[in-house]
Amino acid sequence: MCVFCRGTELKDTFTTYVAALDKFTIIIKNVPCQECVQCGERYFSDDVMQNIEAIVKKAIDVQSEFFVTEYSSVA
Repeated sequence: MCVFCRGTELKDTFTTYVAALDKFTIIIKNVPCQECVQCGERYFSDDVMQNIEAIVKKAIDVQSEFFVTEYSSVA
């Protein structure tokens, strides 16, 4: 169930995740998620969020101001 619109149908899909931090912009393409059919809100599983956090940390460690990657290539 969607916590924003109370829609009851979520579909499995992929999205682009963007993290805009103070000095860094990180773009991760093809991230698996569930999307509300009614309002479009997206939800990520705990495993996916852990992988996203690891990718963001790796991008910051590399000191890349702008970092673009595919989710599947690093997850």
